[in-house]
Amino acid sequence: MSHGVFSVVHGTGSARTRLAVLAGLFLTAIALAFTAPGAAHAAAGTSGARSGHLTHPELDWMGSTIPAHEGSGSSTTSTAGGTTVVPMAAQTPGMDVSGYQGNVAWSTAWANGAKFAYVKATESTTYTNPYFTQQYNGSYNVGMIRGSYHFATPDTSGGAAQADYFVAHGGGWSADGKTLPGALDIEYNPYGATCYGLSQASMVSWIHAFANEYHAREGVYPVIYSTYDWWSTCTGNNSGFATTSPFWIAKYASSAGTLPAGYGYYTFWQYADAGTFPGDQDYFNGDLSRLQALALG
Repeated sequence: MSHGVFSVVHGTGSARTRLAVLAGLFLTAIALAFTAPGAAHAAAGTSGARSGHLTHPELDWMGSTIPAHEGSGSSTTSTAGGTTVVPMAAQTPGMDVSGYQGNVAWSTAWANGAKFAYVKATESTTYTNPYFTQQYNGSYNVGMIRGSYHFATPDTSGGAAQADYFVAHGGGWSADGKTLPGALDIEYNPYGATCYGLSQASMVSWIHAFANEYHAREGVYPVIYSTYDWWSTCTGNNSGFATTSPFWIAKYASSAGTLPAGYGYYTFWQYADAGTFPGDQDYFNGDLSRLQALALG
């Protein structure tokens, strides 16, 4: 993502919110100064992992843990504006953002070609994105198809409880052709053990609980976002979601790479953490009419 400090400071949110974010960034910078590169999340979150509480949710965005575990990719083309990938046939460009971006210039992103946006809504059952309204409504108002996502922390509460919290704080879906099903962001633990201390079977059960509760509440299954490496490590490459949940693969390279078991294709691909648009760079695997169909459920 384009995670510059000024994207937060220059937002129009409350001074208290901006100061809180800056405080979190300052503490993380101190941790970085005394740890190896890529260890920021582990350094900042050790005490949070022990207590079961979140210590830096404003630093947990879709893909925030991936570079430290998998690198940033080496087979893409680097440019002054970030990382770009030559699009394949019938790929629709879009983006995902979190509170880290602050107030987003949506008209600019739209003019630059973004057709959809996913916005972080919640994390665990305690955090909501303070910029959610500006980001979620702003993307919609310029013409984008928008959706929201939940950053999962399976060690803090159950899957159903987190799905309920997500739905109650921006994760809902409506068949208006402009709102995408909510997404479950399940990735490396930014606070400690990679798989949150859960066995593969327990992790699969947790994800099922989230997905089934979301479906019961909203009538559609959530999109699942992860990397192949995390999915293989923490679920045993479980294939039990392929018939219900679209998969959003994160792979910072020139191709999406290997998909989890059961999936013959990806629905979304997060291919870079910086580039033309604010936040992360994504493709929907299809043309705009197929994206609209997904939004209709």
